[in-house]
Amino acid sequence: MRGVRAPSNQGQPSSKMGVLHRPGVLLLTYVLAALEFTCLFMQFSTVPYLARRLGLDSFAFGYLQTIFGVLQLLGGPVFGRFADQRGARAAFTLSFLAASALFLLLAAACSPGLPGVALLFISRLPSALLHTLPAAQMVITDLSPPEERPAALGRLGFCFGVGIIFGSLLGGTLSTTCGIQCPPLVGLTANLLGAILSFIFIPANTKGASADTQAAPPGGPKASVFDLKAITRLLLLPGVLPIFLIKVISGFPSGLFQIMFSIIAMDFFQLEAAQTGYLMSYFGVLQMVIQGLVIGRLSNHFSEGALLQASVLAFAVTGLAMALMSNVFHFCLVVPGLVFSLCTLNVVTDSMLTKAVSASDTGTMLGLCASVQPLTRTMGPTLGSLLYHSFGVAVFGHLQAAVNLLVLLALWRKPVPEKRDKLQ
Repeated sequence: MRGVRAPSNQGQPSSKMGVLHRPGVLLLTYVLAALEFTCLFMQFSTVPYLARRLGLDSFAFGYLQTIFGVLQLLGGPVFGRFADQRGARAAFTLSFLAASALFLLLAAACSPGLPGVALLFISRLPSALLHTLPAAQMVITDLSPPEERPAALGRLGFCFGVGIIFGSLLGGTLSTTCGIQCPPLVGLTANLLGAILSFIFIPANTKGASADTQAAPPGGPKASVFDLKAITRLLLLPGVLPIFLIKVISGFPSGLFQIMFSIIAMDFFQLEAAQTGYLMSYFGVLQMVIQGLVIGRLSNHFSEGALLQASVLAFAVTGLAMALMSNVFHFCLVVPGLVFSLCTLNVVTDSMLTKAVSASDTGTMLGLCASVQPLTRTMGPTLGSLLYHSFGVAVFGHLQAAVNLLVLLALWRKPVPEKRDKLQ
């Protein structure tokens, strides 16, 4: 396969890049991803306190999270296919407009004269189209050679870290000093700016000419964005389903803990909004260092299969440590291992899966990858609340260790085959 690909043409779009050249497009993609992550974590740090102010208990808050997860689960693969067919500019603009609608409804929910609980639940509806991360991943995948892809995708960790740090700090600080309605208004303004930048500077198409030919054969009917067969057939390609299942199963226990973290921070760690923001900022710094610097260097020395096994092993070890922690200091000691596991698993599996599909299907594949976390959010709130109230925080560590030890055993018995390039 390597002989077919011309290195000088890798990742070059079939049409003009627009106002910016390739390096400028990549830089803007990282900036837009950081902007969206900042707004997202600003929302995450304020919604639990808004829900409590409106009188919602932990179970009602779990239903709110479930609705968010279901909508993102349903919208992720469709959005990815939309990005493949309509291009990066349309995908970015649509995602930022959806986020703007979410923050507008969230700001309205903070108004005393309006039905806050109803508006809070309605504000989850635009999240079906809120998928800036897979749009950014698609652009980076399309414009990066396969051998550089893990490092390029890993740089999104800087964006994620910036989002956690500034989003969590802004959410806690603004809600404390300016009122709980201030963060949604700031998020609305930032997302409208992101939509404008996307529409003006992101190129309409970032895929190569061969990908365009595969996506729309001459004289053939144009496939629908909602063609579920075209979406699910990607999972049946050789080597795709095992990697996808590892991504889902290995990360599910830690996903449960993340879903319940806002409740755990308030009840178990006894943290205020600002303190939770500081803790999330610590998480963000580690994310920036590990995903932005460490994984790229490791990918130059170790195979993706070895990194996948290392992430699963790290999950198991940190799960045992989580089961023993009793205060926030212990959690701070566990977080580096947890972040390494999460970052390595996500970057390596995303890279392996995009190499296993054709260039015309990278957006759809990344949309399926983006649906993994919403899948956890769909089942997680109810299950997480039940586990937390029945067995306490330690159960999340025990579950994480047990599940990942089983996955590691399966990987040792039957290693996952690796792809060096996309199927053409």
